[in-house]
Amino acid sequence: MTEPEMWEAVQRSDASYDGLFFYAVKTTGIFCRPSCKSKPPKRENLCYFASGEEARAAGFRPCKRCRSDLLEYQPMREIAAEIKARLDKASSLDDVGLTPRRMTDVFKQEYGVTPKEYADSLRLRTAKEMLAGSPEKVIDVAYRAGFSSLAAFNRFFKQQTGQTPTAYRKEHQVL
Repeated sequence: MTEPEMWEAVQRSDASYDGLFFYAVKTTGIFCRPSCKSKPPKRENLCYFASGEEARAAGFRPCKRCRSDLLEYQPMREIAAEIKARLDKASSLDDVGLTPRRMTDVFKQEYGVTPKEYADSLRLRTAKEMLAGSPEKVIDVAYRAGFSSLAAFNRFFKQQTGQTPTAYRKEHQVL
């Protein structure tokens, strides 16, 4: 990456460059992320580093505004990962510590889908695998995939795949 590119990123407070480099201001002794919202310094007062450790080794301290020392600290990402892990294990989401609305927002921001959409995709994948790879009755597949009734399973499966579970089994069974 060139110095002019880094300077442009600093001027724009461009978060897409975070982690790729850090800049330090010689007059203040502080190093920042490219996305720092502080007033842009004069270009002649800047120097660039590949990592926060390099900036510290050169005698600069982390910015208190952008918390350049906490680049990897992303609590919402950690919460979204916990929600995903619980959904993967079909565990309860009751004690995550967020309201259902906030939990949905955090999860969707990280993964692009709501927790319900993600859980539905897991249930659909499980159902497809069981229909194609086991001789179990469709009702047993429905319950093992997490559905409370055969009617709900049939409706969901047809809506998602365009065919009934029985038709899907006939087309994809590998026994």
